[in-house]
Amino acid sequence: MLVWERRAFLKGASIIIGLDEAGRGPLAGPVVAGAVILESFPMNRFSIPKYKYRIDDSKKLQPVQREKAFKEISSKAIFGVGIKDNKYIDRVNIHIATLAAMKQAVKKLISKFCRLANRKEKDIRKDICVLVDGVFGGFLPYKTIPIVKGDSKSFSIAAASIVAKVTRDAIMSQYDKKYPLYGFSKHKGYGTKLHLQAIKQYGPCPAHRKSFAPMKNDICQN
Repeated sequence: MLVWERRAFLKGASIIIGLDEAGRGPLAGPVVAGAVILESFPMNRFSIPKYKYRIDDSKKLQPVQREKAFKEISSKAIFGVGIKDNKYIDRVNIHIATLAAMKQAVKKLISKFCRLANRKEKDIRKDICVLVDGVFGGFLPYKTIPIVKGDSKSFSIAAASIVAKVTRDAIMSQYDKKYPLYGFSKHKGYGTKLHLQAIKQYGPCPAHRKSFAPMKNDICQN
């Protein structure tokens, strides 16, 4: 899981960022991105802190495993989170919203890193390499390497996927309390049978993405 990090380091990157998102597919809630630097300061040798809990693609972990991993990441790494809500998604589309959330996560991470390291962003830009899950690159002002299924191939991206997933799940749990008819704590906004039945019965709530089916097709209308 560290092959891509080693490659980036050997090519001159001393600040390696993992980047991933959670929530592209659901019918409700935000899309959330996580960006993680496993090392606190620029590396002069390749070294990653040891982790007690499993760091892997968040979809492969149980909720309890993700929570434990998230707490450990919080204590050992630096991370940033980007969030674009359902209204933003409806306004621009999910692809643009996802990239915007990723940009926001990286911006927050770099800002936090610069404060901790007492450095300026312009002075470290050349040292940064972003490993991003998926096929899209070129949307950040840093060297970016897109990796298909990167959350299963890169430790940094896996950590970012956990940050994004745990953060988004917490948001959906809050929505569940606010809109209890839809079962958000169970399906996290994905189009399960239970969720689709609730939409059809009660109509969409303010957390739903109106640009997604069935909302945009008016199937949900009573």
